[in-house]
Amino acid sequence: MRRLLFSLLLLSGFAHAQLPETDWLSLMPKSDQKALEEMPEISHNTPEGDGTFTSKGGLKQEKGLPAVMYSTRTVAAMDNKNIRIGGYPVPLETDAKGRATLFFLVPYPGACIHVPPPPPNQMVLVRYPKGLKLNDIYNPLWVTGTLKVEKVSNDLADAAYALDASNVRAVTEADL
Repeated sequence: MRRLLFSLLLLSGFAHAQLPETDWLSLMPKSDQKALEEMPEISHNTPEGDGTFTSKGGLKQEKGLPAVMYSTRTVAAMDNKNIRIGGYPVPLETDAKGRATLFFLVPYPGACIHVPPPPPNQMVLVRYPKGLKLNDIYNPLWVTGTLKVEKVSNDLADAAYALDASNVRAVTEADL
């Protein structure tokens, strides 16, 4: 009996253990990683770069960038994988209480106002029906759930992955 109780305690501890952090680069094939490293500097001298948006779709890619910036190539091993990833929200939809239920997660802050946005394989559409109050899009989040290789396109941006979130929370000082 004692062994059974000990085993149950151990298993319950593992069930609640935190998943290791998934690195954003693990969502990108090695060839894309190499292409990004070799890419020339991109100019931000545009009206959007200055915060003045002249057309709809502030996260859409401009023409003429290196091909890796448009890449929707994914890593098959990441499909249907339960992950925990940190990033910054770009809100898309909210519920009646103002909580974000659908948002893009991006690897760096300000991706919603800087040009160009991350490549589609570095953007994740997060579905979180429970919703989360976002006080500041510059505060990072931890998102846990099942990642899917799923191409998503809307007026704002394109993403190569989607994630059905089981938990979303703000990163705290204790996490650092």
